[in-house]
Formats: sequence, C-alpha cells, structure tokens
Amino acid sequence: MKTDTAAKSGKKRSLRNRFELMDAIILIILLIWALLIVIPFINVIAISFATPQEYLDSKLLLFPTQPTLSNYKTLFADGRILVGYRTTLTILLIGVPLNMFLTTSVAILFTMLFNGGIVPLYLLMMELDLTNNIWSVILAYGVNTFYMIIMRTYFQSLPDSLIESARLDGAGEWTILFRIILPLSMPIIATVTLFYSVDRWNEWFNAMIFLRSNDMIPLQLVLRSMVLEATASKTMTASSAAITGSMFSDGLKMAAVIVTMLPIMCVFPFLQKYFVKGILIGAVKA
Repeated sequence: MKTDTAAKSGKKRSLRNRFELMDAIILIILLIWALLIVIPFINVIAISFATPQEYLDSKLLLFPTQPTLSNYKTLFADGRILVGYRTTLTILLIGVPLNMFLTTSVAILFTMLFNGGIVPLYLLMMELDLTNNIWSVILAYGVNTFYMIIMRTYFQSLPDSLIESARLDGAGEWTILFRIILPLSMPIIATVTLFYSVDRWNEWFNAMIFLRSNDMIPLQLVLRSMVLEATASKTMTASSAAITGSMFSDGLKMAAVIVTMLPIMCVFPFLQKYFVKGILIGAVKA
C-alpha cells in the first residue's frame, strides 16, 4: 500500500516538474518574441531623437546619449504633416460615423456583393464631380463585409423576445435599432468603431487616386512621401561627412513614423477591453 502511494506521489511530482519545465520554455519563447517586437520599436524612437553622428556610430541604437528634438522641429516646420493631420482627422470624423451607420443598418447590401472595381468607381466620382474633393475618399469606402458579418452575428445572438415585445408596443424598425439593439451591443460597436477608425487613419489608396491637391493629402500619404524623400536623400549622400552635414533623413523618417502612429496608439488601450468580448460574441452564433 505504501509502495503504491509512493509511486503515485512520484508520478505526480514528475508530471508537475514536466509542466513547470514546459511553462519555463514557453515563457522564454514568449520573452524572445516580445523582444523581437519591442526592440525595433525602441530603435525607431531612439533614432528619431538621435543626432546624425550618433546614428552612424551605432549599429543598433536604443538609448541616445545626446537626445535632440531637431528631427521633430524639422518635421513640423515642413508643414505637410499638419495638412496630413487635418485631412486624416476630417476623413476619420466624417467617415467612421458613416461606416457605422451603413454597417449597423446594412443599407447597401447589393453593392457589398458586387464591386465594379476602381475604374467604375473613379468614373462615378468624376460623374458626381467629386474628384479632388475629400468627399470622394469618404464615400468611396462605405461597408467592410467582414465587420458587417461580425456585427450581424452579434445582433442575432440577442434574444428575439426583446424585439418582439418592442414590436408589440408599437416600435418601428429604426426605434428598435437605436433604442434596444445598439444600447445592448456596445462591445461590438466599440470593436467595429476601432476597426473602422484604424482603417480611416491608415487611408491612403483612395486618397492617392482621387486627390490631387497638396492641401488635402492625408497623413499616410505625407508619411509615404517623406519616407521616399528620405530614402532618396540617403542614397545620394555617399559619405558619412555628407550625411552629417545634410539633413538627417533617417531621423526625420523615424520622427514621421512616431508622429503618425502615436494618436492611434493612445486611443487603442481604451477600447482594447472590448476586443475579445466583441469578436468572440460576434464571430460565434449563439
């Protein structure tokens, strides 16, 4: 009897040690993976605050010893970044409510199923006299099919008795949507709103096609042009002395990246708690 007890105890101890070893291995793998993600991000921030000479002296710059704001001063002195912010915020503040209204009401189901492509869309914008107008960018992107399906599945998980009782009380379809369905669907509303906000913040393709004026280009096109200019400038400077004497193109490029992604990074943590709940409920029908 004692032998069996000792054997079971030894087996449990061996199993526990094995799980502890696996936990340690998984933890190490996750830490390495986290470092692979975080180190390049820190490197981008460090380069944006570094001087040209310090950047040239270090292969992997993580903590600049002589931090400077000259890259950010040059970036904002350019003026294009402010134009990009203004245009992107306009697209975001007008486009996201439009996206959410169309997605929650599924008002354009036919055009969701059939897409003519970029040429008919461009001809339509020309016919409506919306080319080189910010409304062309806002109206060109109405509903994302994937987001609509997630939201529809979430709506279907709500009890039918709520809708039936509202109809018995004389409520119409729009009243049911705005007074019953939407207040109960805040997790999926927050999730899809953040998805659309990220899409609108990263808007560049439709803007590149429809907008021609430099006074209306969004933030991502500004970043694209700055990155291309920085790459061309770096290619033209053949020596370290030339790089030091000229505008620090890599530092300016990294500063533009930080300025571009910082606002959306500040908003993301406040809505992150809705992600798991919204996606899981919206992806699996009850």
